[in-house]
Amino acid sequence: QVQLVESGGGTVQPGGSLRLSCVVSGRIFGLNAMGWYRQAPGKQRELVADITSGGSTDYADSVKGRFTISRDNAKNTVYLQMNSLKPEDTAVYYCKAVRWGNGYWGQGTQVTVSS
Repeated sequence: QVQLVESGGGTVQPGGSLRLSCVVSGRIFGLNAMGWYRQAPGKQRELVADITSGGSTDYADSVKGRFTISRDNAKNTVYLQMNSLKPEDTAVYYCKAVRWGNGYWGQGTQVTVSS
């Protein structure tokens, strides 16, 4: 199977930055798209950003210009650099990896933006 472990969450003031990391292990041959999703209390999980194995990226409108997704295929790691954080970015952030059409999720990491 595929295991994902996120790290880098925490509490930050508005305008601050955080960098999330997600390490993928296990059966990684054939790994394709990877992405970050988030779920705020009382809301549905939503896509934040994703990146293909070739490096093509896509972002939610709400984070464009503030967040950057990247991946290091040699380390089987995907990153999410989050700048200019806002209170509305508060959520549990989940990493997702797609392998042979199957989606695998991490356990999530809490990001709280508060003064």
